[in-house]
Amino acid sequence: MFAKAFVDRAKFMKISALRKHAFSSSAIAQSDIRRVTVIGSGQMGSGIAQVAAMKKHDVTLVDVNQEALERGKGYMSKSLKRVAKKKFPEDAKAQDQFVEEALGHVTLSTNASKSVSKAGLVVEAVVENLKAKQNIFATLAGEAPDNAILASNTSSLPIAEIAAPLTVPQRKRFIGLHFFNPVPQMKLVEVVRSDEVDQKTVDDAVAFVKSIGKTPAVCKDTPGFIVNRLLLPYMMESIRLLESGVASARDIDTAMKLGAGYPMGPFELCDYVGLDTIKFIVDGWYKDGAGLKGNKLFESSKKLDELVEAGSLGVKSGKGFYDY
Repeated sequence: MFAKAFVDRAKFMKISALRKHAFSSSAIAQSDIRRVTVIGSGQMGSGIAQVAAMKKHDVTLVDVNQEALERGKGYMSKSLKRVAKKKFPEDAKAQDQFVEEALGHVTLSTNASKSVSKAGLVVEAVVENLKAKQNIFATLAGEAPDNAILASNTSSLPIAEIAAPLTVPQRKRFIGLHFFNPVPQMKLVEVVRSDEVDQKTVDDAVAFVKSIGKTPAVCKDTPGFIVNRLLLPYMMESIRLLESGVASARDIDTAMKLGAGYPMGPFELCDYVGLDTIKFIVDGWYKDGAGLKGNKLFESSKKLDELVEAGSLGVKSGKGFYDY
């Protein structure tokens, strides 16, 4: 009996020590990333800056001009006010204080080199263009501290290709952090690891994602990662059903919401994401996606091409599969 108790106690002590070590490692990883620089102040960049600032990270939001930065600040302010109203529905003073405190952790800058010089994490969130992303990191990677994590928020481009112009040590610190739109509401962040990234970078990135209240999902560097790899074929098959006259867009949406329990139907989702974005991704995968080239699942459709050509891009243009 005493022997068993001793063994159980020893096991408990060992587990406690392991937990303490794990907690300490996580805490160190998080404290290493107190300063975050976000390149790009559009909806994605400002959203990333907002959620980091809400958790008291010191954030520098960078863009090419002050007008873009003020627009990004406007996105954050509007979003923070919505969050504040939910947190403090009956307390206007607390709402104002919450917004002011979060924005107090955000600095706006047009000087990218200076902004990354003391960052623990640099997140790029610019237009989905490989060359543009490569140029940003080729220019700024050498300006960041040697232990800073370099991350792209790309939703479709290969992480290894974005990092290709960098040195081997820099590529070991390069990772994908794919946030979802709208960033303040969406809980998931895909943490995308290339073949060259080291484990410490992955662990620190996961710790950062958790520190801002998000849930990480780690995956390999593959076209579409997890979510878009599954979502795009679903969207494209829905469009083909419409083209074939199987059902209307409204009935397909209704069927998937009520029959499959999805919160949005495929056409509502297409319009929300942006039809130009969908076309850009599937065209790229069909023409040159690793393991996806020529795959019929990602072949574009006449209907999608016509809508994009007409400028009917979905919610953002006021018209897509539906009128807004």
